[in-house]
Amino acid sequence: MNSPRTTLYRDKQNAKLMGVCSGIADYTGVNVFWVRLGMLGLTFMSGGSTIPFYFIAGLLLNKKPAHLYVDHEEQTYWQRVRQNPKRTAREIRARMKDVDRRLAEVETFYVSSNPRLTAEIERLR
Repeated sequence: MNSPRTTLYRDKQNAKLMGVCSGIADYTGVNVFWVRLGMLGLTFMSGGSTIPFYFIAGLLLNKKPAHLYVDHEEQTYWQRVRQNPKRTAREIRARMKDVDRRLAEVETFYVSSNPRLTAEIERLR
């Protein structure tokens, strides 16, 4: 089952018609203006055959929960996850390695300046 933050929803809060384009914009992180413009272009280029798909999507997609994201930063994070999950996982791993490295430096500093603590750590090993 998908996480609620990785699911495509209709975004009725920013909707013009059914919220499909604004939902796609929220899902992808692309400005809603460009999604609507692209939908309009597809509609004209396909002779209107995208219109039924729009309404089907409007009927099938769930409405976006009101408090899906805590703030704009969280929304941006989840949009990046949806765009490229592997890149996001790499970034998180890199941040965790950096935190681990920094903690090791702090540990080294405190252990090297505190012989009693060094002896206690060695005793525990």
